[in-house]
Amino acid sequence: MAGPAFRAAAVRVRVPATSANLGPGFDAFGLALGLYDDIVVRVADSGLSVDIAGEGAESLARDERHLVVRSMRAAFDRLGGQPRGLEVVCANRIPHGRGLGSSSAAICAGIVAARAVTIGGAAALDDAAMLALASELEGHPDNVAACLAGGFTIAWTDEDQAHAVRLDPSSDVVPVVFIPATEVLTETARGLLPKTVPLADAAANAGRSALLVEALTRRPELLLAATEDRLHQDYRSGAMPDSAALVAALRAEGVPAVISGAGPTVLALSDEAGADKLLHFVGERSESDDGRHSAGASFTAHKLRLDRDGAGVLPLDG
Repeated sequence: MAGPAFRAAAVRVRVPATSANLGPGFDAFGLALGLYDDIVVRVADSGLSVDIAGEGAESLARDERHLVVRSMRAAFDRLGGQPRGLEVVCANRIPHGRGLGSSSAAICAGIVAARAVTIGGAAALDDAAMLALASELEGHPDNVAACLAGGFTIAWTDEDQAHAVRLDPSSDVVPVVFIPATEVLTETARGLLPKTVPLADAAANAGRSALLVEALTRRPELLLAATEDRLHQDYRSGAMPDSAALVAALRAEGVPAVISGAGPTVLALSDEAGADKLLHFVGERSESDDGRHSAGASFTAHKLRLDRDGAGVLPLDG
């Protein structure tokens, strides 16, 4: 049987950063953020060429080990066969190892690009199949669901595969991310979690997770209560003490703040006016710090928008 046919023209794919968990929604909730990686892919006559600019340019592999390439290979296998050669150019803006979904972005970019350069790819690998493959490669669906679909997603896995529903977050919600200079590996953060938790904590998180759906989509005034977590953030605080201190300081000021994904980035959910004020929060806190925490200049604050489109193919000159 003949393999798939491929487009001669290059394709450009854009994928958003994501924040998972959002406090109580451990391994289930994801939020797409307006910070993007772009890749341009062209099917070549032979070989593999990988070029990287931006985040990871000095450290990432430029061969078959690159996560975008590995994800493309997995997708091509599902699509019926590999192209003879590939040229891949990555423009990375999502920080690595900070809890903003950089690995999920790479996985989704590779899958979307492979489908886009394959003639008939959308029919052979539909959106549900892309989510299933991305979740298989990533190990869990929360980040990849938000990356693919945009908006606010609730993901789960059953005996068959990963699934997700997408909701529209309120237009009044403005995310601010406080990104530290240091990385924390997801494996390290997960290794700090206990195998069991108290029933009262599990029950509290179930209620807060349900409330968060309402708060994030329709009633942002409930976000402070809705983002309370007892399942994972406290257990991980030893690996990111400055981040934990910043979350506590923000919440003490009435700001809904959480560890983004496995950390150490801190995500705050505010409105437009509040977000502008939050851009100066770390510096002001550093100036008045009593010396117990050093969470000042180690963070940079960025006001982002919510991404509502998710991963997609863009014009090459767009």
